[in-house]
Amino acid sequence: MSAWLPTAPCTPQACVEASAGVTARAVPRAVLRLTGVLLLLLAGIALSPLGARIPAPMVRRWCRWIVRAAGVRVRVTGAAVPTGGLLLVANHISWLDIPLLAAVRPARMLAKTEVRRWPVAGPVAARAALFIDRDRLRALPDTVARIARALREGAAVAAFPEGSTWCGRAQGTFRRAVFQAALDAGVPVQPVRIRYRLTDGTATTAPAFVGDDTLLASLWRVATARDLVAEVEVRAPIPPGTHPDRRSLAHSAQPQEMAAPAWTHTVLVA
Repeated sequence: MSAWLPTAPCTPQACVEASAGVTARAVPRAVLRLTGVLLLLLAGIALSPLGARIPAPMVRRWCRWIVRAAGVRVRVTGAAVPTGGLLLVANHISWLDIPLLAAVRPARMLAKTEVRRWPVAGPVAARAALFIDRDRLRALPDTVARIARALREGAAVAAFPEGSTWCGRAQGTFRRAVFQAALDAGVPVQPVRIRYRLTDGTATTAPAFVGDDTLLASLWRVATARDLVAEVEVRAPIPPGTHPDRRSLAHSAQPQEMAAPAWTHTVLVA
């Protein structure tokens, strides 16, 4: 276990719902979905040299298309602060969380160094992410300083302060270090709550990417699933200066378990 990125107790064997059985029809559908995701990622790689010249609405749509191409519908409530330095923080369940957060507001993602080695997605992340080395605690102050510098320059930075993925039925505690960057930069913090359900409202752990699960296995599980819905609840921003230290700020931003969601006042991306 790392002091910066703790390991969640969730495992694929204990927590993740396996498919009831992949039918003959599900296989070609899954292949088409994964092909769509791959093509969208390749398009992102091709356009990534343009960087900030790509309009934010286009980036948000592209990120939603990635999630939709994987066969997952998206429901969003609320909206992010549109401009200026902003720390977006969310609970972490799946690799799907990354495009979902970027669909809320394009941001520099705080990611573990291993993401650089992800097939196809790694090169996209390498151009925009802020990487942390979870095996080098001594590098943490420098990481916090780099995040604060990006925030002062007006960038949005997205982070998963739990430090590890959880299955969605359990959740971790927000680690405090990243909130120091927001305090140092004097920018708001905006919490985001991510949940995965079926279209009938039943909670599901099928999209979870936890423990010793492989990215390929998780991709296939999502692509073969049916009726998955990603719920993204963008909560009110926490203004700068309202919390005296990173401990209280992290506690305020920590999403709490909530009752079944209301289906009204949502934006549905089919």
